[in-house]
Amino acid sequence: MPIALPYSTGARRPGPKETVALLAGLMALNAFAIDAMIPALPDIGADLGVGTENMRQLVVIAYFFGFGVGQIIWGPLADRFGRKPILAVGVALYAGFGLLCGIAGSFELLIAGRIAMGASAAVTRVLVTAMVRDLFEGEEMARVMSLVFMVFMLVPMLAPNIGQAILLVADWRAIFLVLAGYGAIMWLWGFIRLPETLHPEFRRALNAGEIWSGVKVAASDRLSIGYTLALTAVFGVLTGYISSIQQIVFDVFDSGELIGIVFAAIAGPMVFASWGNSRVVGRFGLRRTGHCGLIAIVTMTAIHAIVAESMDEPLWLFILLMQLTFVSFSFTTSNFGTLAMTNMAPIAGTASSFQGVTGTIGGALLGLAIGQSFDGTQLPFLIGCAMCGTLGLAIVFWTERGKLFAAIGKPEEEEERAETTPPPDPDY
Repeated sequence: MPIALPYSTGARRPGPKETVALLAGLMALNAFAIDAMIPALPDIGADLGVGTENMRQLVVIAYFFGFGVGQIIWGPLADRFGRKPILAVGVALYAGFGLLCGIAGSFELLIAGRIAMGASAAVTRVLVTAMVRDLFEGEEMARVMSLVFMVFMLVPMLAPNIGQAILLVADWRAIFLVLAGYGAIMWLWGFIRLPETLHPEFRRALNAGEIWSGVKVAASDRLSIGYTLALTAVFGVLTGYISSIQQIVFDVFDSGELIGIVFAAIAGPMVFASWGNSRVVGRFGLRRTGHCGLIAIVTMTAIHAIVAESMDEPLWLFILLMQLTFVSFSFTTSNFGTLAMTNMAPIAGTASSFQGVTGTIGGALLGLAIGQSFDGTQLPFLIGCAMCGTLGLAIVFWTERGKLFAAIGKPEEEEERAETTPPPDPDY
């Protein structure tokens, strides 16, 4: 049954199951645009004359850079004009640039189209986060984000296999046509069913001063900047994996025909981990759950690097250790994202943009460095992931002043919140 919005507009929104499915479907636009490309990278390189295998990674990395830069645009626009109309514009552009990529006659035009496609799709990252923040608080916000992420994580299990299936009957260009069609479906569903969730008292003027003041708040709040930077490091693990996995499976394990199965096998446990996070976070808290997840990432990547260095690692063991790494990833990201947004309710759109730009571009740079270090073995990738996890843990230590696992709502946190967060409109 539809649920009334938490402020008096007379609008109603879909029930909780449809809300989660719709928001996850919007976020999945990105996963499809990234993961469906992976089996097609060799064909794209051959068709467009890309001689160096590592250069093909730009098809993936270019999307991440566009995705990062685009987020600084959509947040302020959504804080001024509302979530729904800005979401509609961004998703429509995503579909249009998907078509452009499908007809690109050169590698340079394809990369430009991928940057623009990523910049358009950035609207979903900004507004899904902001809309959840509009409607929920604290552990409930983390629970909803975990459910959204759980549905969203089904996509990496399917996308490479869908890409492979398309390649059986058509060339790589057809993948982009399918992406454009999916964008059109999500645009229609969102336009019909999504209400406006922006609280009227949080609507902000669209001017440089307002935007800069919001960015300064997000950049100076210890929770916001600390957990944003920690997420940046953790995101480097993901982008490094996506950049490297095609070459690892094709070249290291000589199992290119299994790329879809490998990708699904590694991503599958993340679905259950995200569901588990939605259950345990209410009992153990955001910090305890997220910090344990990050420590597990550091531990698993370090163990995996030692294993790869000391033996001729079989594919099944690579999959198992990567599963454990990304299960840990699932217990980290949504909780750190929630902690970063804790004090940001009055500027949720701008804060989400700032955090997203920082995390995505920073993570893409880390992932690019990891991917370009590929030398025919999986070891540079694993060492890079371990370094990213360790960096993230160091940042969390700084953010929490050396105290991990503390419960939310500490007195010093409340004092800091009062100092860094502007008060809401007094009429609210």
